[in-house]
Amino acid sequence: MSESVVRARDASTVMLVRDGARGIEVFLQQRVSGMAFAAGVTVFPGGGVDPADGTADIAWTGPEPAWWAQRFGTDEQSAQALVAAAVRETFEECGVLLAGPTVDTVVCDSTVYREARGRLERREISLAGFLAAEGLVLRADLLRPWSNWITPEAEPRRYDTRFFVAVLPEGQIADGATSEAAHVRWQTPVEALESWRAGEHVLMPPTWSQLDALCEFADTAAVLAAQRPIAPIMPRYSPGADGRPLSDFPDNERYFDQLPDVDALRGR
Repeated sequence: MSESVVRARDASTVMLVRDGARGIEVFLQQRVSGMAFAAGVTVFPGGGVDPADGTADIAWTGPEPAWWAQRFGTDEQSAQALVAAAVRETFEECGVLLAGPTVDTVVCDSTVYREARGRLERREISLAGFLAAEGLVLRADLLRPWSNWITPEAEPRRYDTRFFVAVLPEGQIADGATSEAAHVRWQTPVEALESWRAGEHVLMPPTWSQLDALCEFADTAAVLAAQRPIAPIMPRYSPGADGRPLSDFPDNERYFDQLPDVDALRGR
């Protein structure tokens, strides 16, 4: 790696889905405009990995770190930290807790841990410490691996992001009580893509790609049953005569064909 290229930091992102009257719905956040990365864009809950989670003693049920390491092409320590980040960030950013008091139960009312949620977000406590203090077990079996996107090398802030998918646990409510989100909403993938094409919000290629893939599934059971091959995807900057700045990601031509002309929309 060139000395001028910033090393990509491990990160986890979770597509939280549920079955609705119009089909699968996914939880989306519009990031606040002052964020250092992806300000103002529409994203799924997620964030950077805490490396300490990779060696922490975490009560855990479901696929072991070795399984996640194989699926995401990394080592076991990093895999444990990635899964832990997926659970922690989902709880911090929308209040949904993928954990339970036993290996076969899940929290039905996560609001009782509101104080701990704030302390986690402020990094006053670790995920392992929180789970231990509350007698909770991390439910890795509620997550599924989905994809792996890496920020282009030219960017000053880079992430090696593993995407997960999880179904909203019964009884829990996803909210917008986080300092990182200006607005939150549930939409079907089709609706989210239609409103993007209308210029109502901004989707970066990784988020667009995941929403596009979710359109293929009839319900959340089919999503969880999907066996997706996962290979790292890193777009690169290669401006050409057509002015399209990014390439080397699936369906990049279709993304740019559908990308709204924001300037034209403002002039309507």
